[in-house]
Amino acid sequence: MRKIISFIFLLTIFSGTVIAQTDSIKFYKKSSAMIPMRDGVKLFTVIFSPVNAPKPVPILLQRTPYGAGGSNLPDDTTMNPQVFGTNYYSMLAEGYILVFQDIRGKYKSEGNMEIHKPLVHASEKGSVDESTDTWDTIDWLIKNIKNNNGRAGILGISYPGWLALVGAVDPHPALKASSEQACMSDLFLGDDFHHNGAFRLSYGMEYTYEVEFDKTTDSDFPFPQFDLYDWYIKLGSLKNVNDKYFHGKVPTWNNFIKHPNYDDFWQKNSPLNYVEYAQIPQLHVGGYYDQEDLNGPQLMYAHMEEKDKANNNHIVLGPWNHGGWSRGKGDSLGKIAFGSNTSYWFQALQKKWFDYWLKGIGDGKFEEAYCFQTGTNKWKTYTSWPPNEATIQKLYVGENNTCSFTKPTLAKGFVSFTSDPAKPVPYRTQPIEATYGPASRWRPWQVEDQRFVYSRPDVVSFTMGALNEDLTVTGKIKAHLFASTSGTDADWIVKLIDVYPDFDSASLTMSGYQLPVAMEVFRGRFRKSFSNPSPLTPNKPEEFVIDLHDINHVFKKGHHIMIEVQSTWFPLIDRNPQKYVPNIFEAKETDFIKAEHRVYFSAQYPTYVELPVMK
Repeated sequence: MRKIISFIFLLTIFSGTVIAQTDSIKFYKKSSAMIPMRDGVKLFTVIFSPVNAPKPVPILLQRTPYGAGGSNLPDDTTMNPQVFGTNYYSMLAEGYILVFQDIRGKYKSEGNMEIHKPLVHASEKGSVDESTDTWDTIDWLIKNIKNNNGRAGILGISYPGWLALVGAVDPHPALKASSEQACMSDLFLGDDFHHNGAFRLSYGMEYTYEVEFDKTTDSDFPFPQFDLYDWYIKLGSLKNVNDKYFHGKVPTWNNFIKHPNYDDFWQKNSPLNYVEYAQIPQLHVGGYYDQEDLNGPQLMYAHMEEKDKANNNHIVLGPWNHGGWSRGKGDSLGKIAFGSNTSYWFQALQKKWFDYWLKGIGDGKFEEAYCFQTGTNKWKTYTSWPPNEATIQKLYVGENNTCSFTKPTLAKGFVSFTSDPAKPVPYRTQPIEATYGPASRWRPWQVEDQRFVYSRPDVVSFTMGALNEDLTVTGKIKAHLFASTSGTDADWIVKLIDVYPDFDSASLTMSGYQLPVAMEVFRGRFRKSFSNPSPLTPNKPEEFVIDLHDINHVFKKGHHIMIEVQSTWFPLIDRNPQKYVPNIFEAKETDFIKAEHRVYFSAQYPTYVELPVMK
């Protein structure tokens, strides 16, 4: 949800000297306005218009809670379009009006801000929301900005991606296309603050403080140390956040406490509730390794596809972390190389998308799905997503820490481990820096080599023999975990891992690398219902079905497939007390207990992962 910086104004402003080039648009001029909304609130807006454009050009809008780009530049500043970075440059060089706007209640805009406020204009007469604010903004721009062609598009990454999604609901007639990118969707089921009901502690605490502690700017929590693993353990129960630090002053944190389950609050705040289908062409964009909003684009594409009679709904999935397609080359992430500049590839597609819908350039033929295939490092296109050609094969865990496509026949079979909330498994190697702090390694953690936890006694792994041929897995990964605990609640983390050969001839330093290609957490109390949790029965085997999301990956010949299970992922996920309490945000220190967990692989309780395998 955090902002993505796509350009750097302060370092590369051109007011007189311009790099020699042949582009038709050499200069852009900055202006600003306070645009009135229908309720009288005015929103601060920055406008970059091409100088001496030979013909009218469309408007490209990005709305943001993070400060409108270029807001500190004097009006009438003239600059070269190169300062906007590669994500915008190729479009601007051929003529667009680029607009950035502070949403209400943030930075220089008037009004009050509430994170992820649902759309209400259709049900509450006279009300305003981000959809109506987008409508009013575009109406003003079309009527007041010179030399526009009467067409507008909207795009954004992360929170601005959600704004692009909801801005395209009941759109202004001039709004012809949208691209929501890394859009947050359901904040209880799979994005930002919770995954399957498990609370994302470090991100949830640090992000809400950043956005809501001081609504005129972004605020960094004043941590007293660099490595936060021990700090979060010493924090203790989540009730200490308000008792010691927030003191009830961060509204979204207060909502976490009030709404520990998937109640009306979370359901009404979910785009699944107020976004039905693509009313205008919508390009969803997501990354397989998005550390913040991996689920959003996948979930919203699937949800909107159900009613997509006009073929407006399209998706792009690539080998990126959060917004990685908008910066750099996209040729690698951490130690994983992708063989080409995937960011540049996407930016060309993005230009084609908006050029067609806003300028009428091109044939308008867009594939249903563009999905990069990791392993082979190739772009693939599909007529449906996930592809119908995939066949589900079940990969079962088994005895002696193995896994295979053969269902277990044992009458009894399990492996056990002790989960201790006082000694949780770190989700990445230490030091664990502040999420957006100096030297933070937050961005690439989802491709980190899992050998750093492989040998822990509270992590169990099941490995397949070396593959005799490539195995292509394309579509949704789903785990069926049969497990039990001696406690009355537990978290379960399941990972699907590509284990490189013991000696990797392609890159010796990658030998034995354990690359996570899909992983997710599930809070056990929600196994029957996210709205009505219930305690686990001690030592009773139960099935936990966990959506590990969509991938497109080739496990190469000679590689191994591994399934890994653990119960803590800290401090990404808060510590489950393992003793059932109605509200974990109000748990006492004495509620945190050790528990024995079991993972089963018997005929009656066969733990497995569904793999959609392509021929």
